[in-house]
Amino acid sequence: MSASKVDPSTAHLALPFFDDAHRELARGLLPWTAAQDVDERDDRAACRDWVKRLGDGGWLRYCVPAAFGGALEKLDSRALVLLRETLAFHSPLADFAFAMQGLGSGAITLAGSASQQAEYLSAVARGDKIAAFALSEPEAGSDVGAMAMQAIDTGTAWRLDGAKTWISNGGIADFYCVFAKTEPTGGTRGITAFIVDADTRGLDTSEHIQVMAPHPLATLRFGACEVPHGAQLGELNGGFKLAMRTLDIFRASVAAAALGMARRALSEAIAHAKSRRMFGQTLADFQLTQAKLGDMAALIDSAALLTYRAAWMRDEGERIGKPFGDYTAAAAMAKMCATENAQRVIDMAVQMHGGSGVQVGMKVESLYRDIRALRIYEGATEVQQLIIGKSVLRE
Repeated sequence: MSASKVDPSTAHLALPFFDDAHRELARGLLPWTAAQDVDERDDRAACRDWVKRLGDGGWLRYCVPAAFGGALEKLDSRALVLLRETLAFHSPLADFAFAMQGLGSGAITLAGSASQQAEYLSAVARGDKIAAFALSEPEAGSDVGAMAMQAIDTGTAWRLDGAKTWISNGGIADFYCVFAKTEPTGGTRGITAFIVDADTRGLDTSEHIQVMAPHPLATLRFGACEVPHGAQLGELNGGFKLAMRTLDIFRASVAAAALGMARRALSEAIAHAKSRRMFGQTLADFQLTQAKLGDMAALIDSAALLTYRAAWMRDEGERIGKPFGDYTAAAAMAKMCATENAQRVIDMAVQMHGGSGVQVGMKVESLYRDIRALRIYEGATEVQQLIIGKSVLRE
């Protein structure tokens, strides 16, 4: 069933977490997204297409502050949540394209110099430059301190040597926010961020990674890759904190992407249950079906409340100029519950479809593949459990 025939619920927009500006954003986004028709058989071409469309539509303006062509004065977590939830409902690849523009440029928004912000952020908002965030390495995923990639000051430039992997937009990005060790024995206190343009000599982005739900991923290899001193992003050895601050902004929006996929799975399940006839009645007439749909709805709403709360807490903290509650733990709860719940909801939708649920080309089949990665990237479920557990112990 096409996205144009399945509409997402908008009842959640009435919740007090949102204000009129957020509701207006959602009302404009819904028809725009439903009207898009992108050929996604080539994920790299499709992502470029989505970035252009999102830029032309003005939606990428929510990825940067107003001073650089953004829609709002500051990055707004609730706006990001609504955008990602709606885009993921219609196309997880559209959500990916949007999210990577924000995540890939987020460190520049937070810590970039005036010249860096002027050069990159406006282009990101227009969709003229594709952004990427390069933190993970073959032996350093959740354990960022184990990073091996080095940046050495040669006196005239920074020389980067090493590899990054699982890099979203790898191979199609115009620039990468790259994190490297500037103090080899400094652990997380010896990491610095750099902006590396895709055409920089010594950077190889050709090693693409194929995954079960196709989207652009690559391993980046840096061999005597030199960037000017002006490419340093933020403070020397302040890269770890910058990376965590960037991820903190977008963690609640990962939950929103899962929420959008789960809402789509429920919509598909409801439509199928109402139309599928068996034993003289529809599938929806069976109490067992009704019970499953009830489980799915409750799982979605519980995750939604955690997601919207986390986004609201971050925005409230920005408004008052200091942390509002334990946002990090709240975002971890949202990310963990939304992704885990969405996996369960989508699995139940596939089961309800029977044999057709595993047929390639069916929406629930592609959602089953799309959701799996969200339980891993930007902090696996187990990492979120540790964050939440430490927060509980502090209390």
